[in-house]
Amino acid sequence: MRAVIAEDSVLLRIGLVKVLEMAGFEVCAETGDAEGLLAAVEEHRPDLALVDVRMPPGFTDEGVRAALVIRSQSPGTAVLLLSQYVEERYAADLLSSRNGAGIGYLLKQRVADVEEFVDALRRVAGGGTALDPQVVAQLLLRRGGGPDPLERLTPREREVLALMAEGRSNAAIADGLVVSESAVAKHINNIFAKLDLPPAAEAHRRVLAVLRFLDGTP
Repeated sequence: MRAVIAEDSVLLRIGLVKVLEMAGFEVCAETGDAEGLLAAVEEHRPDLALVDVRMPPGFTDEGVRAALVIRSQSPGTAVLLLSQYVEERYAADLLSSRNGAGIGYLLKQRVADVEEFVDALRRVAGGGTALDPQVVAQLLLRRGGGPDPLERLTPREREVLALMAEGRSNAAIADGLVVSESAVAKHINNIFAKLDLPPAAEAHRRVLAVLRFLDGTP
């Protein structure tokens, strides 16, 4: 798979290039600002764009705004945001721009765990999700103006749904919670029922449950 990297820290960018290359990605472009990122995506049409949230010139939300443009104009490119801190508004903006391609939001400290980071890269590039647990925790606190189906979930079901939102399989969720896979399957079925997601051939209920969780709305 082909990737572009947008990170203004030269040392971190060099490290990201090495990690992606070790993971089997071809890094076709690297840049330190949002303008360079958009030009690189336009030229190379990569499978994945790895984007810093804050970049020159203002170091505010340049990366997010560029990511939203990518989501709109390059639907085949997955986007993985990196940030120093949990910035819920930025995560919500990006997640609400779903277009079918993979999407992720990780804190930069996760890069230190290379194996976990590579797993997240591959998951997002393959069309899945990778959300930092701290981002998921913040999104869980969001509330809409009307009745929230998430209120129906037990604390354990919320834990399971949060791990689903991170892109975890049933086996990985079972390992993380130290329970059996059958227990996880039971929790997931309860989540589907409480979020009013009946069986349907035209929709994947696991995806719909995660999307409803990310939206934080009925």
